[in-house]
Amino acid sequence: MIFKVFYQETSTETPVREKTRSLYIEANDEVEVRQNLKTEPFHIEHIDALSEKHLAYEERQPDFKLWKK
Repeated sequence: MIFKVFYQETSTETPVREKTRSLYIEANDEVEVRQNLKTEPFHIEHIDALSEKHLAYEERQPDFKLWKK
């Protein structure tokens, strides 16, 4: 399953909507997503599991790329 993760680049600052970034990661569930990203220096705001239609839409975007460690 593909998840879309919304995050702030730093965990030390207050989250600001305009600075929210996103990445796409393949995992079995949200727990696995968090485990895979726990060493990253950013603050996770929200994780969405993408439906087939939503994934098809996201894949058409020029900045779509699956996150790899």
